[in-house]
Amino acid sequence: MQRIFVGDVQGCAHELEVLLERADARFGRDWELWSVGDLVNRGPDNLRALRLVRERVEAGRAQFVLGNHEIHLLETALGVRTLSRWDSFHDVLDAPELDSWVDWLRERPLAVSARQGDQELVMLHASSHPDWTLSELMARAAAAAEPLRGDREALQRWLSEEGTRDVARDDLDRLTRGRSVSAGGTWSSSLPGETGDSRAWHQDWSERGHDFAIVYGHWSMQGLHVAPSLRGLDTGCVHHGRGKQGFLTAWLPEPDRERPFDLPDSAFWQIPASRSYYVHRDR
Repeated sequence: MQRIFVGDVQGCAHELEVLLERADARFGRDWELWSVGDLVNRGPDNLRALRLVRERVEAGRAQFVLGNHEIHLLETALGVRTLSRWDSFHDVLDAPELDSWVDWLRERPLAVSARQGDQELVMLHASSHPDWTLSELMARAAAAAEPLRGDREALQRWLSEEGTRDVARDDLDRLTRGRSVSAGGTWSSSLPGETGDSRAWHQDWSERGHDFAIVYGHWSMQGLHVAPSLRGLDTGCVHHGRGKQGFLTAWLPEPDRERPFDLPDSAFWQIPASRSYYVHRDR
């Protein structure tokens, strides 16, 4: 079974459809979609992107983890966050089946793990603590996702408690928003170097010599990140036209390759953005 890992879609449903059609033509039904999250926001076709992935998840042909923009959508739908001028998921908020989407997203994981060749991997949206082992990472992700699945009123309170965040909320934010870490392991969504002694989270993570790999998204300014035990797939499809070419990037590791994260690696598809999408260009 061919796994196809895809980076941040962010409402660029046209490019996602092009990729899915290409996969069908190449592999028939003998492939799985693995989405690193952020299917929604900034682009125009959020509902269509969600539907394309949900139908494959429910058919047992896809894995999908929550990103920060799915969390933003949940917060907005539950009334604990106001729309910003940059939000574009109005099509989801206005959909008659909004409650169904809220319930479906609340059930999604923050991380999934699997074996690829001879290596264990984790797919998450943004970052891990540099010191977490595979088992600790999966346990922390499960604990951070648990409040999303509880009573709606309790969830609203939990999401709105900005000043008194518990461990689970901090882990949820690290997993969906983190880019850098300090020497003590404290995470930040800021770029490395913007907050004191911070470095890219994956730089510290790599130095720990973990025995598993991570596939992630979230960091369009970094672009495609291909390193031992790491694949960062956010290449800014929705940011096309902001001084660079945007792509929807997929990674297709060979199913029979024993060490799929070794270098060199050219197993990528890149679907060019068909136009400038970023919401500020349309408003």
